[in-house]
Amino acid sequence: MKPPIKWFEDLNKEDTSVAGGKGANLGEMIRAGLPVPPGFVITSAAFQSFIEDAGLHSEIEQRLGTLDVNDHDTLEAAASDIQKRIRGSHMPATVRSSMIEAYRQLSKRDGATDAAVAVRSSATMEDTKEASFAGMNRSFLNVIGDEALESSVIEVWASLYSPRVIFYRKNKQLPGEPEIAVIVQKMVNAEKSGVAFTIDPATGDQNTIVIEAALGLGEVVVSGQVEPDHYEVDKSSLRLKKAHIGYQRFMLTRGEDRRNIRVDLPAPKADSRVLSDAEIRAVAELVRKDEEHYGTAQDTEWAFEQGLLYLVQSRPVTTGIDSENQSQSDSTNVLNVLVTGLPASPGRRAGRVRVLLTPSEGASLEEGDILVSVMTTPDWVPFMRRAAAIVTDSGGMTSHAAIISRELGLPCIVGARNATQVLSDNLTVTVDGGAGVVYEGEIAESPQGASRAQTNGLTAPGRIVTATKLMVNLGEPDRAQDVAQMNVDGVGLLRAEFMLLTALDGVHPRRLIAEGRSEEFVDRMTSQLQIFADAFYPRPVIYRSTDFRTNEFRGLAGGEEFEPVEENPMIGLRGAYRYVKDPEMFKLELEVLRLIRETRPNIHLMIPFVRAEPELRVCLQYVAESGLRDKRDFTIWIMAEVPSVLYALDAYAALGIYGVSIGSNDLTQLMLGIDRDSEPLSPLFDERDPAVLSAIRRIVFECRRLGLHSSICGQAPSVHPEYAAELVRAGIDSISVTPDAVESTRYNIAAAEQLLMLESHRAKFIER
Repeated sequence: MKPPIKWFEDLNKEDTSVAGGKGANLGEMIRAGLPVPPGFVITSAAFQSFIEDAGLHSEIEQRLGTLDVNDHDTLEAAASDIQKRIRGSHMPATVRSSMIEAYRQLSKRDGATDAAVAVRSSATMEDTKEASFAGMNRSFLNVIGDEALESSVIEVWASLYSPRVIFYRKNKQLPGEPEIAVIVQKMVNAEKSGVAFTIDPATGDQNTIVIEAALGLGEVVVSGQVEPDHYEVDKSSLRLKKAHIGYQRFMLTRGEDRRNIRVDLPAPKADSRVLSDAEIRAVAELVRKDEEHYGTAQDTEWAFEQGLLYLVQSRPVTTGIDSENQSQSDSTNVLNVLVTGLPASPGRRAGRVRVLLTPSEGASLEEGDILVSVMTTPDWVPFMRRAAAIVTDSGGMTSHAAIISRELGLPCIVGARNATQVLSDNLTVTVDGGAGVVYEGEIAESPQGASRAQTNGLTAPGRIVTATKLMVNLGEPDRAQDVAQMNVDGVGLLRAEFMLLTALDGVHPRRLIAEGRSEEFVDRMTSQLQIFADAFYPRPVIYRSTDFRTNEFRGLAGGEEFEPVEENPMIGLRGAYRYVKDPEMFKLELEVLRLIRETRPNIHLMIPFVRAEPELRVCLQYVAESGLRDKRDFTIWIMAEVPSVLYALDAYAALGIYGVSIGSNDLTQLMLGIDRDSEPLSPLFDERDPAVLSAIRRIVFECRRLGLHSSICGQAPSVHPEYAAELVRAGIDSISVTPDAVESTRYNIAAAEQLLMLESHRAKFIER
């Protein structure tokens, strides 16, 4: 038998038949001087020795020779039987002894008795231009000890005969018998990790590097378990062109027992930016160097551990992009937008929706259906070819199934968040994978032409002007410049929390204050806020001071020292009362505003979660002491989230506030008695409830009576288009929505205003 073990440094890109595509690439990367964690490969010859010793060769050949892979039940049965036989067979003694000896040497390199390693597949056709096999074969992280290593290797071998791999090989018409090598590599306990493409995989743009990132181990990115951050970088200048901040409910990391553990992330951390500008540039620079070495576009995986950047995988990009399959944003048809997400694979297809929650339901997917699922994983591959397009709630455009969608030429949208709730079985929709949009109904043709905004069933060309101001909700500095170019009248809600997390690198602000670093806090926050002030000047930017809840603050470094444990943080120590109880940080925020207004007087203040007049009075006293109340045109807003605002507005107006911004999320929570964090109660949470709408109308009416400005910055108008008409009819002064909802909301406001004008004219005509 040929040597069963090969170290990375003894391999190069020509050794695919020995080490598989992935293993050969790792050897090539080390030879190129790229930062790759050390390891070795259990060769394809070792796998063949195992199959022959176990007498499985002829059995497998006979079972798969005439298999109809489109018959789901038969495919599952064949795969199950073969895998059972592999798991029940023993590894040849020579292979096992060589593997254990190599593991011992790798452990010594890492300074451990039993090193934690990653055990990954490396099939001989894997990670090649012809086929990526993305996520098809098994991988195991943090494997420790001889027995665990042996078991993991056998599981990787067995995964070569999973239903999805058998299906994939058959449909790709891959030649020869399947062979597989196994990578054993030092485990990088990543603080941040992800995927990077050296071209845009959705469009084929060769001058764009696409990076997707998450906290912890990169498994959550490639498996599509979370919506990662998405960054686009100019390949020539390494300038960040675009940043989309994802939502990460949890991370995977190494626990005290050196095993993977899941850590749930508090809300502010879940949707905060993962990579700094410097880290983005470092990843982009590294993968550009990787592409230069190979001479072709690369799909890579990377990780940061203790400040060091590693490249853990590299393979040729398999986009499957067809110029005739590009999305056409223009259409003669006028359709409602039902769902939006990240464009993962281009093309436009129409069909009937089929919502499937597990692969076991795949038999119900018919040819030409739109597959809608919570998460894209490789387990769906046997059914993907039947689908006309794919839409998922989570995942990024670099997840494994998204890669397969591009290979198969299927339009794909990921990270849509609520597709499985909004879309229902048998509903006819059109999926535009290049635009990341699902429309109601069918677009029969895809004519060429310039893009037009599809807004709530109507086309909205031009720059619409409305009497009701349209503002935007923001929090991420990297988006300021782009959003400022949109047709908005300013920022109606600038969330302090996002800037705080970025500026302080996840450290609790009280820790900085306790360490005498208050000036550092002010400097960092000022630099963040300055970005928004400059981008939108002279349009107003309303800064909402921090509204962290105690469970979120406890998640920051040093948080446990300063934050109490509360049973229900949603209605606990937050907002205005937090400033009364602990004013130090609020005073520092006021100092930040004061400094910004010396050059940019478009910055204003909004105080959140005001429960009663006494606490607001104290907060306004702090504002006065900061000198801000003396500033010309400086305005102070309060959030209307607590129903007591309905009875206290007269007192608030007497204290000199300028305006009231309705937080529809919290107002709904307290009007209906529904904890926003409660999953069992989530079906009852509805900002369109008559009681909530009645409260909003009354707040707007009372503001007009008292000469106060009224606005809304909750999620309702961003999510429910009909909300705009309700608010305009009530007489609200401004509506603030998320950037993606700007065009549709502007159109809805204009339509509502025109309808009111028409009704007024009709009434006057009838009077005559």
